[in-house]
Amino acid sequence: MGGEVLIFICLFLVLFGIAYLHYSTRNKERLALIEKGTDAGIFNQSRETPPVWKVLVLNLALLLMGIGIGVLLALLIQESLDFYSDALYPGLIFLMAGTGLMTGFFMTKKYVN
Repeated sequence: MGGEVLIFICLFLVLFGIAYLHYSTRNKERLALIEKGTDAGIFNQSRETPPVWKVLVLNLALLLMGIGIGVLLALLIQESLDFYSDALYPGLIFLMAGTGLMTGFFMTKKYVN
């Protein structure tokens, strides 16, 4: 048996194990609430959350804008200051991409609440 097949089998087993633990734990928790006589209506409450695609589009847009700003800043620093370094482009790209993702996190947090 090849290593590739073994990886897929392990991946399937891990995903199955996670799903099994999630559903069995959720079921036990609900049964315990019902046995105690507690109102199980807390599971039917719907929360007002934005659609997932809006959050993904917002974060992807801010990530790509951050990458673009990182490339632009690296080019400006390289040309205006005559500073040539191999770490300039990757460093600024990752810095600005992280800044964009952090901005997206705070915007999403504000949008959800």
